[in-house]
Amino acid sequence: MKPLIDHQRPIYLQIAEQIEDDILKKRLPEEAQVPSTNQFAGHYQINPATAAKGIHLLVEAGILYKKRGLGMFVAPGARSVIMTKRRQLFYEDYILPLWEEAKKLGLDSEALVRMITHAEKEGGAGHDR
Repeated sequence: MKPLIDHQRPIYLQIAEQIEDDILKKRLPEEAQVPSTNQFAGHYQINPATAAKGIHLLVEAGILYKKRGLGMFVAPGARSVIMTKRRQLFYEDYILPLWEEAKKLGLDSEALVRMITHAEKEGGAGHDR
């Protein structure tokens, strides 16, 4: 488990996102058991109800399911569900604001593609000016 570092965001959301990240990175494949609420609570020194709230969000989204008496497991198709959700959020949080700023700067889509291609070649460290 990685440390929770964002003190501005609710812990239960960070726990849910951590589990999602582990599913996206294939550290938690379909049908794998996820850590229990008590494991999260002990690791992060938080109330088990807080950890349960994060896990419950993923159950509601169909990403996790409960095996009675055994714990929570990654649902079949969970990675696809997360990718669809995260792509939509990426579009809303990054692409739309990027496009609005590009228009203000007089950049067209071809210029943006050139800048992205340049950033990719530079490993994200370069700036196209």
